[in-house]
Amino acid sequence: MTLRVLDPRQSAHGEALRMAPSLPSLNGAVVGMIDNAKIGTERLFDFIEEILKTEHGVRECIRRRKPDATRPVPQAMLMEMSGADAVLSAIGD
Repeated sequence: MTLRVLDPRQSAHGEALRMAPSLPSLNGAVVGMIDNAKIGTERLFDFIEEILKTEHGVRECIRRRKPDATRPVPQAMLMEMSGADAVLSAIGD
């Protein structure tokens, strides 16, 4: 009997992904917030939004809620976030 082991990793294609550079400041920034539709995320984002605005000078928070926690963010929702300076995605369990 032969044991066959499969490697589930994908091979690298193209240029490696890099993290976006940090913002010099959040003062005056627009922050997108993607709610994963779990029970505690809205409350968590309420708290984070208050801190961002009062302590870090964030001008606006764009908040959207995914229709379902098990699915990727819909393309249209990602496009709505394209004008944000930074985006948060959180799990509220």
